[in-house]
This record gives sequence, C-alpha cells and structure tokens, in this order.
Amino acid sequence: MKFTQKPLQKAMIGVFFGLMAAGQPAFADDRESLETLRETTLNLIDALVEQGIFSREKADAMVKAAQAKAAKTAVKEKAKGSAPVRVQYVPETVKNEIRDQLRQEVLAQAKSERWAEPNAVPSWLDRVKWEGDIRVRYQLDDYANSNTDALNYILAAAGSNPTGSEVTRSAGFLSNNGSAATANTLEDRDRYRLRARLGILAKVSDDWSAGVRLATGNTTDRVSTNQTMGQDFNKYQLLVDRAYLKYDPVEWLSATGGRIPNPWFSTDLVWDEDLNFEGFAATLKPSFANGDFRPFLTLGAFPLREESPPTRPNRWMAGVQAGAKWNFTQNSRLTVGLAMYEFDKLEARVERDADYLAGSASYGQFEYGSGLRQKGNTLFRTNASSDTSATIWGLASKFRPVNLTASLDLAHFDPVHVVLTGDYVKNTAFDRSEIQRRTGVALTDGKDYGYLFKLAVGMPKLEKRHDWQTSFTYRYLGSDATVDAFTDSDFGLGGTNLKGYQLGMNYGVDQNAWLSLRWMSAQSIESFSLNPNHRFAVDLLQADVNVRF
Repeated sequence: MKFTQKPLQKAMIGVFFGLMAAGQPAFADDRESLETLRETTLNLIDALVEQGIFSREKADAMVKAAQAKAAKTAVKEKAKGSAPVRVQYVPETVKNEIRDQLRQEVLAQAKSERWAEPNAVPSWLDRVKWEGDIRVRYQLDDYANSNTDALNYILAAAGSNPTGSEVTRSAGFLSNNGSAATANTLEDRDRYRLRARLGILAKVSDDWSAGVRLATGNTTDRVSTNQTMGQDFNKYQLLVDRAYLKYDPVEWLSATGGRIPNPWFSTDLVWDEDLNFEGFAATLKPSFANGDFRPFLTLGAFPLREESPPTRPNRWMAGVQAGAKWNFTQNSRLTVGLAMYEFDKLEARVERDADYLAGSASYGQFEYGSGLRQKGNTLFRTNASSDTSATIWGLASKFRPVNLTASLDLAHFDPVHVVLTGDYVKNTAFDRSEIQRRTGVALTDGKDYGYLFKLAVGMPKLEKRHDWQTSFTYRYLGSDATVDAFTDSDFGLGGTNLKGYQLGMNYGVDQNAWLSLRWMSAQSIESFSLNPNHRFAVDLLQADVNVRF
C-alpha cells in the first residue's frame, strides 16, 4: 500500500513522544496532564489501526517497545541523579486541535487512496472516461417511379463517348462483375436498424491519453455503423471503430495517431459523420491575449492502401486546414476552415495488353473496388483491349478537393441558438483534357464542385427533457467534386452526383434521451450512365430513438 509520509510521520512522532512522556517520572501536579496525554496517544493508535494503516499486533508491539525504551531512559537518568523531567502543560484546546488536524489528514489520505474501503476500485479508474450511445431506427427507402433498372446504368450512351469505352457513375449499384443481381433502384424498402457504440478515453499522464471505441457494423462499410435487423436472430459484429494515442505536450499543440476521429472542421458534404481516419494528424492552436480569436492549423497524412510491390502502389490521402474560431460578440461565434486534400495514386489508366497476356500480378492495380466505392464518381473500364472478362472499374479523374466550411452560431435567444452553416468544395484536379489523354474517355458532362447550406434552430446539444432542434439543409454535390467513397451514406443512399434537401427534427424525451425524425429527398444531377434518360431519385424517412450515456 502506497501513501504519502507526512500524515504518518506526524502520527508516529506523536505516538513516540507521547509514550516517552508517559513513561517519565513527574510531580503530582503533572500527573493528570500526563495521564490525559497517555490516553490521547493510545486512542490515536487505535484510530490508526481502525484505518488499516497498521495491524493491532504491530501497534501493540510498538507500544511495548516505546514503553521499554522510556523505562530504560528513566533508569539511566535516575542513576545519574538527574532531576525529574517536567512536562510542560498543554492546554486541552491545543491537544484537541492537534488531534483533529492529524485525524483529518489521515482520513483524507485514506479516502483518496481508498484504504479499507468496501468494494473499492483501483484509483487509476478515475483517469478513465466512459461514453456510449445506442440508436434504434426505422428507415423507409422510397424510390422514384422514373428510375430505371440498375443494369441500365452501366453502359455509356451510344455516341456520347466517341471512344466506345464503357463509362458509368453507378458502379455502386452493381457487383464487381457488372451484374445487378443485388442492386435495387425500383422497389421501396423499409427496415429497422440498430447502432451501438461504446468507447473509453484514458488519461495516461499529463501529456498522453488513449482512446478506444467499439461499434456495430461490418468491416466493409467505413461510412456506416448501422446493423440491419432481420438476420434470423444472429448476433451482431462488434468492431474496433477507433483506437488511437493522443499527445498534448503543450496547450497549443495536439497530435493523434492510429484510427482517429475526424480531425477536420467539416460537414457531411465531404466526410460522412461516421467516418474515422487511419493515420496521423496534428493541430496547432496558438494562444493570444485575446481569447475571442483562436486560429488553428491541422495537418494530416493517412494511408488508404498499403503498398504491395510490384502488384500495386500505395495510396495516400494528405490534408491541411487553416481556420479560426472568433467570438466577435458575446452572443455570436464564427468558425471558419479552409482545407485542401490530396489523394495520391487513386486515379486509373487503361491497362497494358502485355501485362494482361503475360498474366502479370500487377494487372488490375488501378481498380476502384466495389468494397470502397459508393456511387457518383465517373468510372471507366480499365481492362486491356484484349481482356474480355469482367469489367475492372477505375476512377477517371484525379482528386485534389479544396473545401471551405463556415458556421455562424447566434445565441441571442439562449438557450435557443440559430446556427447557419455553409460548405463549398471544388476538385481542383478535375481536368477533362487530362482525363481523355490518360483514359481515352471524352467527358462532355460531370461537375467538379458542390455546396451545402444548413439552418438549425434550437438547442445545440440535446441533454434534457424538452430540449429541441429543427433544421433544413440543401446540398448539391457534383459527380467528381470529391471521392464518393467517404461522403454521407444516407443522403441519396450515399455518394456524389446528387442534389436535394433534408428536413430534421429532434426532441428530448428525458435526460440524454431524444427522438429524431429526418426526411431526405435526393435526385441525380446528371445521368449515372451518361444516358440523359437514366436518372435516379430516392426519398428517405428516418425515425430514431437515441440514448447517450
């Protein structure tokens, strides 16, 4: 058992001198004070035994040893003919004050270190924070009657692509071989879904912390943690959603590595709210005398695919974001962030016949796989001309999106807030001439930009009964404005090349428990197959019961 020495030292000193004094000869007028001091010392020893500082056997041994030493000292002094020792009178109030102070220090230490506390847990658990949430959802997918069968979205319209290459923006509807066996674009669907998450944040030291979060979902869906019910009562998968280390050496610097929460100030226009990043990020937050203006700079590097020479090169995403939080009035706060993300080696090119005919292990290295893509990005068939087997889809465009995000929080009617959010993204690497040179595909359509506007009124965070919030969102996200794999998985059932609106309502039914209702209406901006007649539209209704703990 570890404990500081100061209270114990005081106790032991008091015991020692008390016993020594109790064993000394004295005049009759001092005997009452000595007896009181003796009883006080013995009572103090009993209190220390009760608190578990040492056992009864050890206490009795210490008393006997102190008495023996005191008696030996008295004999020596008597032999020398020394005069009797007089003990100065100590007022009762002083003795009570000393006793109370000592007792308080010992008890405080015992409480903090949980000495002899029933059902006590280790003190290190005080440095661990637990959090979690559970959501039960009903979802209706209402497909437009004007939709076409998913198989019709696969090929380019005759004459729209002079090269004759197969082009699509709907590979997310299809399996990797181009079939539409599991795709649905026509039949309405209603289902019940569950999301459960449990996480811990451990404070390792003043500078280091660690976080781990488990969540439902599956290993092939990075943008959703939902588990659809109706699997014949089979158990759910519980996966590692986050696992990271965080280093905060100084107030103005924070670095994180592992599978980390989204480090960017953003909306779900570019990054899905359930997406976590694998890699490293650091945020600098300079401090100024005026705390109303707080700039920040975030840097990050994230591997998308491990290099496996010579079969495939590695893929990376790197990003930088500069911004600031500005409390320009007592009731008004503005947050702005400007970011640029660079996706390296994500684009594709036509494979060489030599690689295909030779059976090279590197053949197919440019594939934008079915386990990664959603839908919306312009894809083309990368197969070599001599390859007549299943289609290998690859990204036509390079991606270097620049993203400007701003949020204005107006708290003039606190606790009711009015929050205005705007988001704009443009893929600065989208170049039709470069696409045609590299892929042979002559694009005449496709958009390289997107934007979002959101108005929210109510409480910023629902924590108590009767808390509420309403919102309206409109978004427009062009086909190649950003990588469709990481965008919102709910709006239009995920991906890019979508526009429409969203209505939301949240209401607190109890502490940390609330109901949510969302209606999303989305339709394609341009054809998913380059055929202008092949449009896609879907409405979603989501009704949720949420609890947080």
